[in-house]
Amino acid sequence: MSVTNITRRRFLGTTAAVGASAALAGNFPMPAIAANRTIKLGYVSPQTGPLAPFGEADKFVVGAMREAFAGGLKAAGKSHPVEIIVKDSQSNPNRAAEVANELILSDEVDMMLVASTPETTNPVSDQCEVNEIPCISTVAPWQPWFFTRGGNPAEGFDYTYHFFWGLEDVIAVFTNMWNKVDTNKKVGGLFPNDGDGNAWGDKELGFPKPLAAQGYSLLDPGRYQNLTDDFSSYISAFKSEGSEIVTGVMIPPDFTTFWTQAKQQGYVPKVASIGKAILFPVALEALGDAGNNLSSEVWWSPNHPFASSLTGQDAGALAGAFENGTGKQWTQPIGFVHALFEVAAKTFDTAGGPGDAEALVAALAATKMDTIVGPVDWTSGPVKNVAKTPLVGGQWRHGGAKHKYDIVITSNETAPAVPMGGEMQAIA
Repeated sequence: MSVTNITRRRFLGTTAAVGASAALAGNFPMPAIAANRTIKLGYVSPQTGPLAPFGEADKFVVGAMREAFAGGLKAAGKSHPVEIIVKDSQSNPNRAAEVANELILSDEVDMMLVASTPETTNPVSDQCEVNEIPCISTVAPWQPWFFTRGGNPAEGFDYTYHFFWGLEDVIAVFTNMWNKVDTNKKVGGLFPNDGDGNAWGDKELGFPKPLAAQGYSLLDPGRYQNLTDDFSSYISAFKSEGSEIVTGVMIPPDFTTFWTQAKQQGYVPKVASIGKAILFPVALEALGDAGNNLSSEVWWSPNHPFASSLTGQDAGALAGAFENGTGKQWTQPIGFVHALFEVAAKTFDTAGGPGDAEALVAALAATKMDTIVGPVDWTSGPVKNVAKTPLVGGQWRHGGAKHKYDIVITSNETAPAVPMGGEMQAIA
């Protein structure tokens, strides 16, 4: 094979074989192999840059996981020390691929964990697939993760596994919320030129067909570049069309720009359901008093009826621990980053420990477990390598003494186990 096609695992295997041969020849002694060697976990997320709100809870969760694994990770009855190596993608796909390579080639991780948007999950997953390193990813709808990477439903991938909800789920959640408000069913779309935006706006796989089937008309003025500073043309188009609903998938600073300019230009839709941008309290706080009744998908909250397989904490206890430990309001990625480590721990236990990538991916493929974000089951699809998690919808409302805004669950038809918190309201 050519040098450029030698993966890290094959390289290490080859050099190990050469070393063994040399030792047998008497050139040097073979080193002792520790029975319970350290498990190395790599973790990549956007901790800086425009996607930084997704990584806001990382320090807390990783710190909690280091404490949880302080006595070792049990695998097949043996306790292995655990090292967690964290890298920042800086909200840049090229940087994400670069740090993934560092973790694979320099740090020699046994497994990669990665979270938050296709701009991070996809390049990291691609590097793992090429280098034959088991990888678990989350916090990106499954279609942009699977199809944008060239996934074939009949074949899937060999080393990369993903758990999260899909576009079909967020479309159902959004339309369930819209159906509870009296509107003209005219929708303005805000889809950027990135992995999420191109998937959400895709005529075949995204929003257009399902909305049309439910009697909604979607006005899609076209793709814009992230960090756009002027949405006047979009606002003008939505006003001209009479769009009483706005939807899309935006990075937090772009929605702040859009919503501020819309208010300035006298455009106030009855409903604004935006993916990604308004998942986080800090994004609402940036809007001042203009965030009331904005709606979003809700993947995880303190009211979700699930508990951790590692610590036994339920969702409310985990969110409370974050608030008590950081002084900040809970945020949705807390649960999913925690769940990455739950799944990793289960995988190593099933596989019998580190050292065998094939055993680890076989264990992932067979995984069916309960986590802090709900069931994770790779045995039932929707396609190979993908496990779906529950999704509901909610609105941000002016909070009480503790928080400036709180999210209220207003649609749980897609996941009835998650309790409702209030009724859907039009934006005033």
